[in-house]
Amino acid sequence: MTRRVIVVTAVHGPSAAFLPEAHKSLVAQELPAGWEWHWVIREDGRTDEVRPYVPDDVRVTFRQGRPGGAGMARTMALAHAEGEYVKILDADDQLTPGALARDVAALEADPAIGWTASRVLDLLPDGSTVGFPHDPDEGPVERGAVLDFWAAHDFRAQVHPATLCVRRDLLLGLGGWMALPASEDTGLLLALNSVSRGWFSAEAGLLYRKWEGQVTGQPAHVDPAERAARMAVVEARARALASFDWSYPPTAG
Repeated sequence: MTRRVIVVTAVHGPSAAFLPEAHKSLVAQELPAGWEWHWVIREDGRTDEVRPYVPDDVRVTFRQGRPGGAGMARTMALAHAEGEYVKILDADDQLTPGALARDVAALEADPAIGWTASRVLDLLPDGSTVGFPHDPDEGPVERGAVLDFWAAHDFRAQVHPATLCVRRDLLLGLGGWMALPASEDTGLLLALNSVSRGWFSAEAGLLYRKWEGQVTGQPAHVDPAERAARMAVVEARARALASFDWSYPPTAG
């Protein structure tokens, strides 16, 4: 029986031109025997700007829908493919060789691990890369560790939410991505860590593109009032989840 990793991507017009490079990085992935990936690309809106860049590949599904932000687009993408694990891949980013295989290996090795993340390299416009100086050691990420670090470091987590690979049932149980104008992936990361242990791979798993059109580089993203409100609700959700007598995997009884 073939098992599957669903790769989900939210995209809008300005980032669509990077889809072929993201696809190339997916094609280069080598999964264990009996595994495959299926890529669901969901446009946040209905335009003619994205479809020309969608790869002609039977493993790729393209859908459109009314705009509601990246989190909604990713969550809606889950309706279009079945699979045990869900991997995030932003339209302008690229997976490094072996990234999916490492995710699958970590999740298969320990049923108590709910999600994985990996080291990230920023991909700069000149083609050079820069790493993050505060990566944790390879291994388990205990419940609450991400929230503690995030709260103590100006709302910057020690693991990057753009690298997440998560068990589908856990993702759905938490309601998918948060309904926020930004930081929806950080909200998901903190929620996951509030209820389950994760795994961090110290080998770089993602090239995170830095370019002038990226959403996180726009003025609205760093507006102090909005940022404070986003961070407040992200933290409140994570702390509420941590206070409940609920964890993944669920205990019997």
